[in-house]
Amino acid sequence: MARSVLGIIGGSGIYDLPGLENARWEAVSGPWGAASDELLFAGLDGLDLVFLPRHGRGHRLSPSDINYRANIDALKRAGVTDLVSVSACGSFREELAPGTFVLVDQFIDRTVKRESSFFGAGLVAHVSMAHPVSPGLVDLIEAAAKGEGIRYARGGTYVAMEGPQFSSLAESLLYKSWGCDVIGMTNMPEAKLAREAELAYASVAMVTDYDCWHPDHDHVVVADIIKVLMDNAEKAQRLVTRLARDFPRQHPPCAVGADRALDTAIITAPEARDPALAAKLDAVAGRVLNAG
Repeated sequence: MARSVLGIIGGSGIYDLPGLENARWEAVSGPWGAASDELLFAGLDGLDLVFLPRHGRGHRLSPSDINYRANIDALKRAGVTDLVSVSACGSFREELAPGTFVLVDQFIDRTVKRESSFFGAGLVAHVSMAHPVSPGLVDLIEAAAKGEGIRYARGGTYVAMEGPQFSSLAESLLYKSWGCDVIGMTNMPEAKLAREAELAYASVAMVTDYDCWHPDHDHVVVADIIKVLMDNAEKAQRLVTRLARDFPRQHPPCAVGADRALDTAIITAPEARDPALAAKLDAVAGRVLNAG
């Protein structure tokens, strides 16, 4: 088994955890452009942690402006084995009230402006996204939520919209009619890229509002969302701290094969592969490209 390195990607408030050891911010460069920010490397009770502010410190980047490929590549280069996404979302279900943490297990990608794969012309790969989150990682997050007394729901479908505008009423009603549970702007293509990079991935979607389908919440106000976000920040800190303290120090195999996702995914013959693209994939796909 490999040594576990837990990655956390989300808002900056999550990183102000008590007990962090040898914390340092460090830039990690790669061939896919600039990541959202430097990475924060730290330890907690002997576990290596790597944090990345998805929007950059100070929330400088909109969801459409995030370089998702650079972020995932940087985390892979930093040695991350398990990646937990923490993000705000809207709810389509009355029982998923603001303040609830939803451990989603499915995604619908409605984004249109983002690079969604490391692979392409000259080196083609098709990874499975049937089960986009790693259930063992979700088990650990669920145990941490229970241990901290945090209200949560396990399972649900997250629809990723492009943004940065919030939904129209027609869109909100459409997604609700599809059976979606929550809506956000950041988990796609993040989850797809994490799978291509063979990272175990799980998402903690923190409900801030009811989107605009709800008759008592027919428009989303940023100030209201920020208030709920502030209320959620302390819970998120406790969740991450408990998760880190109880996290296995050796990375267990992923039940859905996320950590071996490229074993049968690359279909371009070795002699037909683009050397330049292969070089850019040194961190993401080096395990399989360099085999043999």
